[in-house]
Amino acid sequence: MVKNWRTWTFAAILLLSGPWLAKGASAEDRLEVGADTDFVPLTKDKPYLYVIHDGTSIKVQRIQDPNYELSGYFAKTIRKCPPFCIQPITPDPRVGVIGEVELFDFMENQLRNGKGLLIDARTPSWYRKGTIPGSINIPFTELSKKPNSPEMDAMLKRLGAKPRGEVGFWDSLLEKWGLSDARYKTSKWDFTEAKELVLFCNGPACGQSPRAVRGLLAADYPPDKIHYYRGGMQMWELWGLTTIRPGKEKE
Repeated sequence: MVKNWRTWTFAAILLLSGPWLAKGASAEDRLEVGADTDFVPLTKDKPYLYVIHDGTSIKVQRIQDPNYELSGYFAKTIRKCPPFCIQPITPDPRVGVIGEVELFDFMENQLRNGKGLLIDARTPSWYRKGTIPGSINIPFTELSKKPNSPEMDAMLKRLGAKPRGEVGFWDSLLEKWGLSDARYKTSKWDFTEAKELVLFCNGPACGQSPRAVRGLLAADYPPDKIHYYRGGMQMWELWGLTTIRPGKEKE
């Protein structure tokens, strides 16, 4: 009985003194129990995501250093214009503009299931300096070739378009009357299985991906299968998001 009384008395002392002991603990010690509450996620519902880049799974997340500041080229606010002029919100009113949250969803869905491509439309020298994980480099110079040229035809095939060949009279007539689904078909191309694209470059003052978008539209690529990430690398790095240097470790 005495032993039990002593046990309960000791427990009560610990319980009452708990708040005072906590006050004496360092801030670092107190944060250890709920350290993950200080984690900065991509969005309130998405802590991070994974994409495949060159056959390797890459974790995309925010830099967790609260003192991180953007530096280098993308921290500059003034550049010569032209060529570094602020771009319109979209290269073409038929093409949708997306932000980071929409890009996260694209990476987890269309990019993951193979129905989409994330295209870094900058020149290779820029691409090698750092890019968004999961992207491939197709320079704007290759995406803005003349329509019907061998180079552009080869590019459209690479993006999933299929040559139609000779279209029969009745097929042509049914499509003209709207009795056959020809939403993604032209007289020359079938874009039904063509990839959904997101194009980006250095940011709002970069004209490379807008030129690529206009080149694709001129070649009859469906506008609703093209998305423009206007923020580009400047906004991606401003938010402290994971960046990949091709052939090197992630940052």
